[in-house]
Amino acid sequence: MAEVAARAGVTKQTVSNVVTGKVAVRPETAARVRAAIEELGYKPNLVARSLATGTTMTVGLFVPTVVNPFYCEVVEEVEDVLMRHGYNLLLATTQGDAERTRQHLEILTARSVDALLVAGDEGVAEQLPTLTGVRFPVALCAWEVDPPDSLPVVSIDYEHAGFLAGQHLRELGHENIIVIADLPAHQRRIDGLRRAFGRDGLTVSDQAVFATAQSSPDGGFDAATGALAAYPDATAIFATHDILALGALEAAKLAGRDVPRDLSVVGFDDIAEVGRAHPALTTIAFPKRQMAQEAVELLLRAVQSGEPPANAISLLRPRLVVRSSSAPPPARGVDAVA
Repeated sequence: MAEVAARAGVTKQTVSNVVTGKVAVRPETAARVRAAIEELGYKPNLVARSLATGTTMTVGLFVPTVVNPFYCEVVEEVEDVLMRHGYNLLLATTQGDAERTRQHLEILTARSVDALLVAGDEGVAEQLPTLTGVRFPVALCAWEVDPPDSLPVVSIDYEHAGFLAGQHLRELGHENIIVIADLPAHQRRIDGLRRAFGRDGLTVSDQAVFATAQSSPDGGFDAATGALAAYPDATAIFATHDILALGALEAAKLAGRDVPRDLSVVGFDDIAEVGRAHPALTTIAFPKRQMAQEAVELLLRAVQSGEPPANAISLLRPRLVVRSSSAPPPARGVDAVA
């Protein structure tokens, strides 16, 4: 820092002010300091800067997993937004486990992150009292269960997303459907689907809903195989996320069901893989990157202002993406299982 100050003809305090941005410096002086920093290859000592400024320039992010492509996109967008603002990302996976979440929270608190973003509610709900009491701003995104009163939420209207899937299947003429789902996590999606069918006086019974043993293509394959064996007259499958739907497509092939001629399949999330599936998957798309961006910017405003983030709920709208995996049901008389 002394060398930079000497090269720029300023004091070390002025160099510090330019690096931290906490005190305004005349533009021409700041430009001179930055030029000296570039010429000398100066790298600030992050620990020293943290002690001086009271900030770490680091934001924590909890996600259930990075195996699910949905959360991969969230992580990428969070990191991109943070980098544009000069912040670093500290990532932790909760794996849907409450104890693992608690341990991560203790570690992040000890490391003094400036803020925390929690994506997804799996394994987190039990830690809400602790999250509310930490000294740094916290926000929730991709939150599907009942949102807390104490923390801001930027999420997706999951119930409406399920409604869009159900509305699409009803408009095609489907009555006899089965659902494969990650339960109880995805109950709102099923509620929305049921609302769409209910408008026409139809119900989707609990017997037509099959829980998956794991959130993976294998889990979707196993659930769809069992569902098609139990309800061979079903004309459509709704999967509560795309990785389950990919497994359902394979199960349909094994069962000798042509998609979409004999069986329609509709997914949920619009991950990149489904556009390349055979057939390409009809699904519900979300503004995932917009959600992540809004949540991060909300946190950074709170960090920079020193005030808690606004305690509000923002629900972003999903949209239906129609591809090749959905079509009208085959022209044959069947009794509805729903």
